Amino acid sequence: MQTRSDQSIIKLITCSALAVASLLVIGKAFVWYITSSLSIKASLFDSLLDACASLINFVAIYHALRPADADHKFGHGKAEALASLGQSIFIALSAGWLLKEVIERINAPQPITFSLLAVAVMVGAVLLTLLLIVGQQYVIKRTGSLAVEADSLHYQTDLLTNIGVLASFFLSSYFSVSFFDTTVGAIIAIYILHSSWQIAKKGFDILMDRELPKDVLEKITEIAKSHAQVKGIHDLRTRSSGQNEFIQMHLDLDKNLTLQAAHEIADEVAFEINRVFPKAEVIIHQDPVN
Repeated sequence: MQTRSDQSIIKLITCSALAVASLLVIGKAFVWYITSSLSIKASLFDSLLDACASLINFVAIYHALRPADADHKFGHGKAEALASLGQSIFIALSAGWLLKEVIERINAPQPITFSLLAVAVMVGAVLLTLLLIVGQQYVIKRTGSLAVEADSLHYQTDLLTNIGVLASFFLSSYFSVSFFDTTVGAIIAIYILHSSWQIAKKGFDILMDRELPKDVLEKITEIAKSHAQVKGIHDLRTRSSGQNEFIQMHLDLDKNLTLQAAHEIADEVAFEINRVFPKAEVIIHQDPVN
Protein backbone atom coordinates (compact mmCIF):
# COMPACT_ATOMS: atom_id res chain seq x y z
CA MET A 1 0.00 0.00 0.00
CA GLN A 2 1.14 3.55 -0.68
CA THR A 3 2.20 6.04 1.96
CA ARG A 4 0.58 9.43 2.54
CA SER A 5 3.62 11.05 0.92
CA ASP A 6 3.17 8.93 -2.20
CA GLN A 7 -0.52 9.76 -2.34
CA SER A 8 0.22 13.48 -2.03
CA ILE A 9 2.75 13.41 -4.86
CA ILE A 10 0.30 11.51 -7.09
CA LYS A 11 -2.34 14.20 -6.49
CA LEU A 12 0.25 16.93 -7.14
CA ILE A 13 1.29 15.52 -10.52
CA THR A 14 -2.34 15.09 -11.63
CA CYS A 15 -2.98 18.75 -10.71
CA SER A 16 0.13 19.69 -12.70
CA ALA A 17 -1.15 17.73 -15.71
CA LEU A 18 -4.47 19.56 -15.53
CA ALA A 19 -2.69 22.94 -15.30
CA VAL A 20 -0.42 22.18 -18.27
CA ALA A 21 -3.32 20.94 -20.40
CA SER A 22 -5.32 24.09 -19.59
CA LEU A 23 -2.43 26.36 -20.60
CA LEU A 24 -2.02 24.43 -23.85
CA VAL A 25 -5.73 24.78 -24.63
CA ILE A 26 -5.58 28.57 -24.20
CA GLY A 27 -2.40 28.94 -26.27
CA LYS A 28 -3.49 26.64 -29.10
CA ALA A 29 -6.95 28.22 -29.29
CA PHE A 30 -5.30 31.59 -29.90
CA VAL A 31 -2.91 30.14 -32.50
CA TRP A 32 -5.70 28.35 -34.34
CA TYR A 33 -7.74 31.60 -34.38
CA ILE A 34 -4.95 33.52 -36.12
CA THR A 35 -3.78 30.76 -38.51
CA SER A 36 -6.85 28.58 -39.39
CA SER A 37 -4.56 25.53 -39.35
CA LEU A 38 -6.45 22.24 -39.19
CA SER A 39 -3.53 20.37 -37.62
CA ILE A 40 -3.33 23.01 -34.87
CA LYS A 41 -7.09 22.79 -34.46
CA ALA A 42 -6.77 19.02 -34.08
CA SER A 43 -3.93 19.49 -31.59
CA LEU A 44 -6.07 22.03 -29.73
CA PHE A 45 -8.85 19.49 -29.54
CA ASP A 46 -6.39 16.85 -28.30
CA SER A 47 -5.22 19.24 -25.55
CA LEU A 48 -8.85 19.93 -24.64
CA LEU A 49 -9.34 16.19 -24.25
CA ASP A 50 -6.14 16.07 -22.17
CA ALA A 51 -7.58 18.70 -19.84
CA CYS A 52 -10.86 16.80 -19.50
CA ALA A 53 -9.04 13.50 -19.02
CA SER A 54 -6.70 14.98 -16.40
CA LEU A 55 -9.68 16.47 -14.54
CA ILE A 56 -11.52 13.14 -14.56
CA ASN A 57 -8.26 11.41 -13.63
CA PHE A 58 -7.78 13.70 -10.63
CA VAL A 59 -11.33 13.11 -9.37
CA ALA A 60 -10.96 9.34 -9.90
CA ILE A 61 -7.59 9.24 -8.12
CA TYR A 62 -9.00 11.29 -5.23
CA HIS A 63 -11.69 8.63 -4.69
CA ALA A 64 -9.45 5.64 -5.54
CA LEU A 65 -6.85 6.63 -2.93
CA ARG A 66 -9.42 6.78 -0.15
CA PRO A 67 -8.84 3.96 2.35
CA ALA A 68 -11.20 1.02 2.67
CA ASP A 69 -14.23 1.63 4.86
CA ALA A 70 -17.17 -0.32 6.26
CA ASP A 71 -19.09 -0.14 2.97
CA HIS A 72 -16.08 -0.63 0.66
CA LYS A 73 -13.80 -3.14 2.35
CA PHE A 74 -11.76 -3.70 -0.83
CA GLY A 75 -11.15 0.03 -1.21
CA HIS A 76 -12.32 2.44 -3.92
CA GLY A 77 -9.84 1.54 -6.67
CA LYS A 78 -12.49 0.80 -9.30
CA ALA A 79 -13.37 4.51 -9.41
CA GLU A 80 -10.49 4.84 -11.89
CA ALA A 81 -11.95 2.14 -14.14
CA LEU A 82 -15.41 3.74 -14.15
CA ALA A 83 -13.89 7.11 -15.00
CA SER A 84 -11.83 5.60 -17.84
CA LEU A 85 -14.92 4.08 -19.46
CA GLY A 86 -16.63 7.48 -19.41
CA GLN A 87 -13.51 9.08 -20.89
CA SER A 88 -13.29 6.52 -23.68
CA ILE A 89 -16.84 7.19 -24.90
CA PHE A 90 -16.30 10.95 -24.87
CA ILE A 91 -12.95 10.65 -26.65
CA ALA A 92 -14.36 8.33 -29.35
CA LEU A 93 -17.15 10.78 -30.17
CA SER A 94 -14.62 13.61 -30.30
CA ALA A 95 -12.39 11.66 -32.68
CA GLY A 96 -15.36 11.14 -34.97
CA TRP A 97 -15.99 14.89 -35.00
CA LEU A 98 -12.35 15.56 -35.91
CA LEU A 99 -12.50 13.13 -38.82
CA LYS A 100 -15.58 14.97 -40.06
CA GLU A 101 -13.60 18.23 -39.95
CA VAL A 102 -10.79 16.61 -41.95
CA ILE A 103 -13.19 15.47 -44.68
CA GLU A 104 -14.74 18.94 -44.88
CA ARG A 105 -11.29 20.57 -45.15
CA ILE A 106 -10.32 18.17 -47.97
CA ASN A 107 -13.46 19.13 -49.89
CA ALA A 108 -13.04 22.84 -49.17
CA PRO A 109 -9.34 23.72 -48.58
CA GLN A 110 -8.56 26.89 -46.63
CA PRO A 111 -5.35 28.96 -46.70
CA ILE A 112 -3.05 28.85 -43.66
CA THR A 113 -1.46 32.02 -42.33
CA PHE A 114 2.15 31.69 -41.20
CA SER A 115 2.89 33.33 -37.84
CA LEU A 116 6.05 33.37 -35.75
CA LEU A 117 3.83 33.78 -32.69
CA ALA A 118 2.09 30.53 -33.59
CA VAL A 119 5.44 28.78 -33.88
CA ALA A 120 6.50 30.19 -30.49
CA VAL A 121 3.31 28.92 -28.84
CA MET A 122 3.74 25.43 -30.29
CA VAL A 123 7.40 25.31 -29.20
CA GLY A 124 6.24 26.34 -25.72
CA ALA A 125 3.67 23.51 -25.85
CA VAL A 126 6.44 21.01 -26.62
CA LEU A 127 8.59 22.24 -23.72
CA LEU A 128 5.71 22.28 -21.20
CA THR A 129 4.65 18.76 -22.20
CA LEU A 130 8.24 17.53 -21.92
CA LEU A 131 8.59 18.97 -18.39
CA LEU A 132 5.31 17.34 -17.36
CA ILE A 133 6.43 13.94 -18.68
CA VAL A 134 9.71 14.18 -16.73
CA GLY A 135 7.73 14.88 -13.54
CA GLN A 136 5.31 12.03 -14.26
CA GLN A 137 8.16 9.56 -14.81
CA TYR A 138 9.59 10.48 -11.41
CA VAL A 139 6.22 9.88 -9.75
CA ILE A 140 5.78 6.55 -11.57
CA LYS A 141 9.23 5.37 -10.49
CA ARG A 142 8.55 6.36 -6.89
CA THR A 143 4.94 5.23 -6.47
CA GLY A 144 4.18 2.79 -9.30
CA SER A 145 0.87 4.56 -9.93
CA LEU A 146 -0.95 2.94 -12.86
CA ALA A 147 -3.17 6.01 -13.32
CA VAL A 148 -0.20 8.36 -13.63
CA GLU A 149 1.54 5.89 -15.94
CA ALA A 150 -1.47 5.84 -18.27
CA ASP A 151 -1.67 9.64 -18.19
CA SER A 152 2.05 9.87 -18.94
CA LEU A 153 1.74 7.60 -21.98
CA HIS A 154 -0.98 9.90 -23.28
CA TYR A 155 1.20 12.98 -22.85
CA GLN A 156 4.19 11.24 -24.42
CA THR A 157 2.15 10.74 -27.57
CA ASP A 158 0.89 14.30 -27.22
CA LEU A 159 4.53 15.46 -27.23
CA LEU A 160 5.14 13.70 -30.53
CA THR A 161 1.85 15.13 -31.84
CA ASN A 162 2.91 18.70 -30.98
CA ILE A 163 6.23 18.19 -32.78
CA GLY A 164 4.38 16.79 -35.80
CA VAL A 165 1.91 19.68 -35.80
CA LEU A 166 4.76 22.18 -35.62
CA ALA A 167 6.44 20.57 -38.62
CA SER A 168 3.21 20.31 -40.66
CA PHE A 169 2.24 23.91 -39.86
CA PHE A 170 5.64 25.15 -41.02
CA LEU A 171 5.52 23.11 -44.25
CA SER A 172 1.88 23.91 -45.00
CA SER A 173 2.07 27.66 -44.39
CA TYR A 174 5.63 28.60 -45.31
CA PHE A 175 5.78 26.41 -48.44
CA SER A 176 2.03 26.59 -49.22
CA VAL A 177 1.60 22.80 -49.11
CA SER A 178 -1.81 22.35 -47.42
CA PHE A 179 -1.70 18.55 -47.80
CA PHE A 180 0.57 18.19 -44.76
CA ASP A 181 -1.80 20.11 -42.50
CA THR A 182 -4.82 17.98 -43.42
CA THR A 183 -2.83 14.74 -43.14
CA VAL A 184 -1.56 15.49 -39.64
CA GLY A 185 -5.09 16.46 -38.56
CA ALA A 186 -6.35 13.06 -39.77
CA ILE A 187 -3.51 11.19 -38.05
CA ILE A 188 -4.28 12.90 -34.72
CA ALA A 189 -7.97 12.01 -35.04
CA ILE A 190 -7.15 8.35 -35.71
CA TYR A 191 -4.73 8.29 -32.77
CA ILE A 192 -7.41 9.70 -30.44
CA LEU A 193 -9.84 7.00 -31.59
CA HIS A 194 -7.23 4.29 -30.95
CA SER A 195 -6.49 5.73 -27.49
CA SER A 196 -10.18 5.64 -26.58
CA TRP A 197 -10.27 1.89 -27.33
CA GLN A 198 -7.17 1.23 -25.20
CA ILE A 199 -8.62 3.20 -22.28
CA ALA A 200 -11.98 1.42 -22.53
CA LYS A 201 -10.35 -2.04 -22.69
CA LYS A 202 -8.21 -1.42 -19.61
CA GLY A 203 -11.14 -0.05 -17.61
CA PHE A 204 -13.39 -2.94 -18.65
CA ASP A 205 -10.73 -5.50 -17.65
CA ILE A 206 -10.52 -3.99 -14.14
CA LEU A 207 -14.29 -3.88 -13.69
CA MET A 208 -14.59 -7.51 -14.84
CA ASP A 209 -11.83 -8.62 -12.41
CA ARG A 210 -9.55 -9.84 -15.17
CA GLU A 211 -6.61 -11.95 -13.95
CA LEU A 212 -3.21 -10.34 -13.64
CA PRO A 213 -0.82 -10.97 -16.59
CA LYS A 214 0.44 -14.51 -17.15
CA ASP A 215 4.02 -13.68 -16.19
CA VAL A 216 2.78 -12.29 -12.86
CA LEU A 217 0.83 -15.50 -12.16
CA GLU A 218 3.91 -17.57 -12.98
CA LYS A 219 6.04 -15.47 -10.63
CA ILE A 220 3.52 -15.82 -7.79
CA THR A 221 3.43 -19.59 -8.28
CA GLU A 222 7.24 -19.75 -8.33
CA ILE A 223 7.50 -17.78 -5.06
CA ALA A 224 4.92 -19.95 -3.29
CA LYS A 225 6.46 -23.25 -4.42
CA SER A 226 9.96 -22.10 -3.47
CA HIS A 227 9.10 -22.50 0.23
CA ALA A 228 10.59 -25.78 1.44
CA GLN A 229 7.39 -26.92 3.22
CA VAL A 230 4.92 -26.05 0.47
CA LYS A 231 3.99 -29.18 -1.48
CA GLY A 232 1.92 -27.34 -4.08
CA ILE A 233 -0.66 -24.62 -4.68
CA HIS A 234 -4.09 -24.49 -6.29
CA ASP A 235 -7.05 -22.14 -6.82
CA LEU A 236 -4.77 -19.17 -7.50
CA ARG A 237 -6.98 -16.15 -8.18
CA THR A 238 -5.90 -12.57 -8.85
CA ARG A 239 -7.40 -9.22 -9.78
CA SER A 240 -6.58 -5.53 -9.66
CA SER A 241 -8.48 -2.48 -8.47
CA GLY A 242 -6.96 0.93 -9.05
CA GLN A 243 -3.54 1.03 -7.36
CA ASN A 244 -4.01 -2.30 -5.57
CA GLU A 245 -3.74 -5.97 -6.49
CA PHE A 246 -5.48 -8.87 -4.79
CA ILE A 247 -3.98 -12.38 -4.69
CA GLN A 248 -5.70 -15.47 -3.27
CA MET A 249 -4.46 -19.06 -3.23
CA HIS A 250 -4.57 -22.40 -1.43
CA LEU A 251 -1.31 -23.93 -0.15
CA ASP A 252 -0.86 -27.69 0.05
CA LEU A 253 0.87 -28.48 3.38
CA ASP A 254 1.73 -31.60 5.40
CA LYS A 255 -1.41 -32.73 7.25
CA ASN A 256 0.62 -33.37 10.42
CA LEU A 257 1.59 -29.73 10.86
CA THR A 258 0.07 -27.84 13.76
CA LEU A 259 -2.32 -24.99 12.99
CA GLN A 260 0.27 -22.52 14.23
CA ALA A 261 3.01 -23.99 12.01
CA ALA A 262 0.74 -23.94 8.95
CA HIS A 263 -0.18 -20.34 9.68
CA GLU A 264 3.48 -19.34 9.98
CA ILE A 265 4.28 -20.95 6.61
CA ALA A 266 1.40 -19.04 4.99
CA ASP A 267 2.70 -15.80 6.53
CA GLU A 268 6.18 -16.47 5.18
CA VAL A 269 4.85 -17.10 1.67
CA ALA A 270 2.68 -13.97 1.84
CA PHE A 271 5.70 -11.94 2.98
CA GLU A 272 7.78 -13.12 0.00
CA ILE A 273 4.95 -12.33 -2.42
CA ASN A 274 4.55 -8.85 -0.90
CA ARG A 275 8.29 -8.29 -1.23
CA VAL A 276 7.95 -8.69 -5.02
CA PHE A 277 4.45 -7.19 -5.31
CA PRO A 278 4.28 -4.54 -2.56
CA LYS A 279 0.85 -3.24 -3.61
CA ALA A 280 -0.79 -6.67 -3.30
CA GLU A 281 -3.15 -7.88 -0.60
CA VAL A 282 -2.43 -11.61 -0.18
CA ILE A 283 -4.96 -14.07 1.25
CA ILE A 284 -3.81 -17.69 1.73
CA HIS A 285 -5.80 -20.78 2.77
CA GLN A 286 -3.94 -23.86 4.02
CA ASP A 287 -5.01 -27.33 2.85
CA PRO A 288 -3.71 -30.57 4.44
CA VAL A 289 -2.31 -33.26 2.10
CA ASN A 290 -0.71 -36.64 2.66
